[in-house]
Amino acid sequence: MANRRCIKTLTQQLYKSKLHPNPPSSSTSLQHLRTLTQFPNLPKSHHTFPNPNFISPLTDFTTYRHYSSDQHDNSDVSEDDDSEYDDDDDLESNVANCAVKKEYSQEEKETEAAAIGYKVIGQLQRSDQVFKAYEPVFAVIQIGAHQFKVSNGDCIYTEKLKFCQVNDKLILNKVLMLGSKAQTMIGRPVLPEAAVHAVVEEHALDAKVIIFKKKRRKNYRRTKGHRQELTKLRITDIQGIEKPEMPIPSPAKKVEKAAVTA
Repeated sequence: MANRRCIKTLTQQLYKSKLHPNPPSSSTSLQHLRTLTQFPNLPKSHHTFPNPNFISPLTDFTTYRHYSSDQHDNSDVSEDDDSEYDDDDDLESNVANCAVKKEYSQEEKETEAAAIGYKVIGQLQRSDQVFKAYEPVFAVIQIGAHQFKVSNGDCIYTEKLKFCQVNDKLILNKVLMLGSKAQTMIGRPVLPEAAVHAVVEEHALDAKVIIFKKKRRKNYRRTKGHRQELTKLRITDIQGIEKPEMPIPSPAKKVEKAAVTA
């Protein structure tokens, strides 16, 4: 009974509007249960859907559906849109500025190269005879954060050196140790008078490394690949230590076999 009274009062309030001033009787109130959620006094939006289940000719209700995408205050929307566009423009400008490569002066290049551990002399010419025979001398050098034990003629791969090109002659001045058969020199931490000469052969990429991240029970998986940029160096000479003389190999004597006569 309480529900029926509520339904009756709601239908009476609906029919007090301009569309139908005469309220219906209690017998017909139950026929309009499906139209209780329809509000005839609200302004019509562009989403109107007729109700085919309501057949009474005295009322002409239309359903009103309001979506979150509908905007009523155009002024606020325009201001918000302008602010969003301004933010997008700022982001684009920042990305463009980051994309522009920094131009280094000659002094800045030399200081950064010295911090890494090398110095560019110039391009390799055809008349230069930098490659020598093997000498029994080794050196421990530092390039960036890595250390290498090298001899002349060796080939090493380092992280990409920024300010050098292919066929450039370099001096690797961070020499930590020198050694030969006769003596050994250890730096504290660097040997100031020692130097290792090298030539840039190529800039290459290392093998791909797969980086996989996972958080269990969180539906989180990320897979990325990375190829490190490398520079190939050919060691040509080591200076700063006395090099022992290499013995000259004597030609092998041929032993003639005497003919054995039976």
